[in-house]
Amino acid sequence: MSGTSNDPAVATTNLPAFGFETTLADEVPGVTVPWQGTPAPDPRVLILNDGLARSLALDPASLRTPDGAGVLSGSIPPAEVATVAMAYAGHQFGNFQPLLGDGRALLLGELRDDRHRRVDLHLKGSGATPFSRGGDGRAVVAAMLREYLISEAMHALHIPTTRSLAVVTTGEQVVREGGPQPGAVLARVASSHLRVGTFEFAARREGLAQTLADYAIARHYPEFVERAPEDRYLAFFEAVVDAQAAVVAQWMSVGFVHGVMNTDNTTISGETIDYGPCAFLEAYDPATVFSSIDHGGRYAYGNQPAVLGWNLARFGETLLPLVSSTPDTAITALTAILDTYADRYRQHYSAAMALKLGLADDGVDAALVDDLHRLLTDHRADWTLTFRALAENLRGNTAPFESLVPPDASGDWLELWRNAVSTRGQDLSSVADGMDRVNPAYIPRNHLVDAALNSATEGDLEPFDRLLDVVTSPFDRRDDRSDYALPAPENFSAGFRTFCGT
Repeated sequence: MSGTSNDPAVATTNLPAFGFETTLADEVPGVTVPWQGTPAPDPRVLILNDGLARSLALDPASLRTPDGAGVLSGSIPPAEVATVAMAYAGHQFGNFQPLLGDGRALLLGELRDDRHRRVDLHLKGSGATPFSRGGDGRAVVAAMLREYLISEAMHALHIPTTRSLAVVTTGEQVVREGGPQPGAVLARVASSHLRVGTFEFAARREGLAQTLADYAIARHYPEFVERAPEDRYLAFFEAVVDAQAAVVAQWMSVGFVHGVMNTDNTTISGETIDYGPCAFLEAYDPATVFSSIDHGGRYAYGNQPAVLGWNLARFGETLLPLVSSTPDTAITALTAILDTYADRYRQHYSAAMALKLGLADDGVDAALVDDLHRLLTDHRADWTLTFRALAENLRGNTAPFESLVPPDASGDWLELWRNAVSTRGQDLSSVADGMDRVNPAYIPRNHLVDAALNSATEGDLEPFDRLLDVVTSPFDRRDDRSDYALPAPENFSAGFRTFCGT
């Protein structure tokens, strides 16, 4: 994609050593445009993920310097590469948008992690780009800390996700509805930022889809590189279908509601991306919607598996000419793979629920899970607390589950479940311990996130730091953090809404 970069920032000789590569911009230039960030008046590192930095062979101390903050804010271009903004299209709430792209983001470059995997280092909030569509290109502290917190919590829950390296304040006030807020940039790490929307963009440009697909295969699914073309792209599609089926099943298992499952937020890698209006369930209800803009409930918690299937169908459409020059042949082959999505999702979800219920990880009786869902819905039981309470039930402590679902309603189900556990012949205390290893005691509960972000906006980072500490060790119950396991007060939950601040 052609374009002209904005004026470069002032160069400096004390930049941290990043060792960036630029394979996407070099090999698929049609989906990037050279661009640089808008200089910030006073960039300072607010929070840095030291462990992630070291895994990328980056020196945390160097990143905290003024020059390090300058690079991580987009104010200072890295010495060795040209930064780019990425182009993509997408279906947003079912409506196709032919050009979206990085409206306030930049791809700094690519790094290798400690397992030699290629990853992107990407900035959000670094200034306007050719894709800004009239926006200011900036972001605010609360929204960037929100993504930092929840992405790192998801990583701690073992769910594939982008990671957060740093939040850098810019030293400026950003005008938003409700008044000015302190500006910030998020430095994000991902296996890549290739999305279904990237393919929707490429499919409408001659020859670009195959170049992009070959790049994505080499980067994410190299085992398919040597296959014949008629098999390579089908295998690629199948791998993405399975990766996405697995990740949405994991979302469902922890009560995660993404909130804006547009095709530009569906990755080719299978990682969770873009934590805008996301939140976690408390009272179990498949109709739960948190996003202030999802008026019709398209992206409600219970709709997420079906929406993901719809998004994958849009991805398959972009691969049709690569699979076969005969449209009917390509449609038949891709549809056959897409038709496996529902079963793949059910298998992944069944395996996750089996582990949560202390059963073998090869699946669980669907009726047992469905009946549990009905019980929890009828009694508005807290999803996260339920599974810790069931583990306590196996230890002989019935009170926690009885506080969620009355005994006269749960007795039959509990008997069936305990019988299913007992038939496996394991010591019940050991089963309970195993359940605690997969069922979090702590999630980023909405009232705690809200309070921590409000404090951070006012300059007090301590509540955020405490919450981050808890949700990044989600399975380790601590007596001094018992309040972090409790649901929000009912008057908070009733009116809680999230916004697309990220």
